[in-house]
Amino acid sequence: MAELNDTPNASRLHIGVFGRTNSGKSSLINKLTGQSVSIVSDISGTTTDLVYKAMEFHPLGPCVFIDTAGFDDESELAVKRIEKTKLAGEKTDIAIMVISAENNSFAENCQELTWYEYFKKKNIPVIFIINKSDLSLENAKILSAKIEEFTKEKPLIISCINDNDTTEIKNALIRKIPQDYDTAFITGNLVNEDDVIMLVMPQDIQAPKGRLILPQVQTIRELLDRKCITICVTADKIKQGLSSLVKPPKLIITDSQVFPLVYETKPKESMLTSFSILFAAYKGDLTYYIEGAKAIDTLTENSRVLIAECCTHAPLAEDIGRVKIPNMLRKRFGKKLIIEHVSGTDFPKDLAKYDLIIQCGGCMFNRRYILSRIDRAKQQKIPMTNYGVTIAHITGILEYKTT
Repeated sequence: MAELNDTPNASRLHIGVFGRTNSGKSSLINKLTGQSVSIVSDISGTTTDLVYKAMEFHPLGPCVFIDTAGFDDESELAVKRIEKTKLAGEKTDIAIMVISAENNSFAENCQELTWYEYFKKKNIPVIFIINKSDLSLENAKILSAKIEEFTKEKPLIISCINDNDTTEIKNALIRKIPQDYDTAFITGNLVNEDDVIMLVMPQDIQAPKGRLILPQVQTIRELLDRKCITICVTADKIKQGLSSLVKPPKLIITDSQVFPLVYETKPKESMLTSFSILFAAYKGDLTYYIEGAKAIDTLTENSRVLIAECCTHAPLAEDIGRVKIPNMLRKRFGKKLIIEHVSGTDFPKDLAKYDLIIQCGGCMFNRRYILSRIDRAKQQKIPMTNYGVTIAHITGILEYKTT
């Protein structure tokens, strides 16, 4: 279930700011946002943890700026800080690489170029910015020529102290927006204008009081924007909801935990999916998840399964990831089946000991970060699926229609 801190950030463009300590990363973010988001100091290593700033950034729209610790940090906490910087890299849609004009050690195989190659491999666009040009404009021009030689990218030369206009940086960000960013629909091509869509949303112990969970809110908003006729019911009111309609709904979207109930009740003409499966396609790789679900049939009581949640809510009695899916698996494969849980960003680097990974819908994180988890599983050849696909597979109702 999604509620807390990162909720407004999940669907925003993530702009990560990277560079060495004291290169002016925090000053740049403060300049772009017009606010004192990050502490600025001449002391190296001032930024000790990732700093997130969500805002409407005209003309890009909703963005999240991520201020990172310097990747050359040599303090006692360096290892942990650099791990956080790597985490920011996994979430980044556009990377800004900040280099101080005083830098005299930029050369082939330097850290900036190592990070550039990392982003390039991930198809993450990079903007090079040479900061502190007020201190050494001549050296800034030399650096610019070197960077362009190695990367074919023309850097921007600025001074966060003297320059007030950020138009050039904004224009660079606009040019670098990934072509596939913010073009997908949660509901894919399953719906069209005037279609009748039913949403089955149990308001049980997991539902936050007085609010809907994020996937439900986002899906409802999209259906309204797409001019669909939308009806929302709780699981115990499905029959009444259906009887109130002139014709069966084209599509029923349900919470994964009541899949079997809705499947048995739905009209034959109506397609059925879940919020979790929709988000599997919207945030991840649905085809890969469906293929990964086949590994469920190969599990034994000696297998080890990792269930990965993105949010960090306290487990409840009816929790789908902590209670319901584990119960379904152990009922089929035995109580000795080992099931481990991680939450938030605590996703293991080494996945070799697992026979299967089950990822939540991922509504709390952006698509880039969910895909980084999928890439890790693919590289280590560990099958991976998600909550909704798992439940549909176990209950024998998984049917696939490309969205």
